Amino acid sequence: MICLMGLFPGVTGAVPTAGIGLVQVTMVIAGYSLLILGAMVYIKYTFYLEVPATLSQQVGIRLALTGLLFAALAGLADILGFGSHIRDDAGDIFFGQLQMIGILASFGLSSLGVLVYVLAGARLARHAPVEALSETIAGVDDTSEIPLVEVQKGS
Repeated sequence: MICLMGLFPGVTGAVPTAGIGLVQVTMVIAGYSLLILGAMVYIKYTFYLEVPATLSQQVGIRLALTGLLFAALAGLADILGFGSHIRDDAGDIFFGQLQMIGILASFGLSSLGVLVYVLAGARLARHAPVEALSETIAGVDDTSEIPLVEVQKGS
């Protein structure tokens, strides 16, 4: 929703201006960051709760976070001082095509990281419940292995 409000500020009742401003860029990046982080948390706690992360899943996490970092750098390049249109006192912020391409490519990279995280752990998560189910079917009872302790009287 935050990303949508950044893309279309008229939804909130604000009067849209020509171009895109700092607040809009920040809202889009913050909204998409929350979307990616929420997806990662949802995937971890829905599918891989008691399963340790594999190396491929850790690569997916790092791809997602790297994409978010690059999106922030591309979107705020002029503000941070290394963009092609440095802000001066007379001019306003200019959001160019290179910044737009950088943000979209970085969003794609972070989405790819989420997909890598999901697909890299699918094989491991598929086999883990089967082993637990086979032990239950075999009748393994953990309480039967508790040793009995004898109590001596008069010691």
